[in-house]
Amino acid sequence: MKIPDPMRRHMMTRLTRFLDPDEAHVATPTDLPPRLTYTALEALRMSRSRDRILANLEEMYTEAFARAKETGDAAQMAALDFAYRREQLYFEILLDVRDAMEKR
Repeated sequence: MKIPDPMRRHMMTRLTRFLDPDEAHVATPTDLPPRLTYTALEALRMSRSRDRILANLEEMYTEAFARAKETGDAAQMAALDFAYRREQLYFEILLDVRDAMEKR
């Protein structure tokens, strides 16, 4: 694979700047590795909406419940029903925390 000239020039400039011991290197934001710091988390917006997350959860459990219903496994259906309600409650709590953090 041949690297395009502008990309090669950009990489060489960065490499030269990085390896040059005489030049005082000042890190630019593009030089720094990504980190999950409080500042970075404040800058990020959460990508999935509450409705999308809960819809995905419901879809997953509906499919599993339908498979258990086809086999006639009453114990599995009861376990899935309880697990769905528990997971829904957990997600709602986490989403409330996420919403509160975004408002700060």
